[in-house]
Amino acid sequence: MTRLDPRSPLVVDTTELSRRAGSMRTLSRTVEFPDNVGTEVISVPAGSPVELELRLESVMEGVLVTGSADALAAGLCVRCLEPLTQRVSAPVQELFVHADRAVHNREIGATEEDTEEYVLVDDLIDLAPVLVDALVPALPFQPVCRADCPGLCPQCGQPLADDPGHSHETLDPRWSALTHLASPAQPEDPPTKGT
Repeated sequence: MTRLDPRSPLVVDTTELSRRAGSMRTLSRTVEFPDNVGTEVISVPAGSPVELELRLESVMEGVLVTGSADALAAGLCVRCLEPLTQRVSAPVQELFVHADRAVHNREIGATEEDTEEYVLVDDLIDLAPVLVDALVPALPFQPVCRADCPGLCPQCGQPLADDPGHSHETLDPRWSALTHLASPAQPEDPPTKGT
């Protein structure tokens, strides 16, 4: 197990809760997330502020953390490829088990594949992996700059929001052989008579 730095804003000390089930405290904190969290299309950039409103409650197995995380995500509109920002709010609910309880769970046959446990390390909680697990699913799968974004012209790539009447004259290639019939007829030279 890696040792946690209690000075990190993403690490919370739960010593005051001790192991008395039912003891509780609230936590309001704004932290800068150290890593880029999300997908290629939209993410919470590294260094962005994440506002946390959490309740830490001592339970028999460990410390139950519930609350919310709010952040500002940045990305690109999937229709017009313009940059966008969007407020993301994610519920947080995770149990951090005491180290001795985690050992007990492994002894009774629970494997890491069965349950992914977050473990208290010297009464410290690392919120970073919990926030990743909460924020990534809260990000929009296909973010758009606005609900009625018309996107880009499929032929020239011009943003259709700039020119709503934008269009191209397209001719079905199957009819291209008939285009000369639609054009005005060229007068033919009158036949010449022999003398």
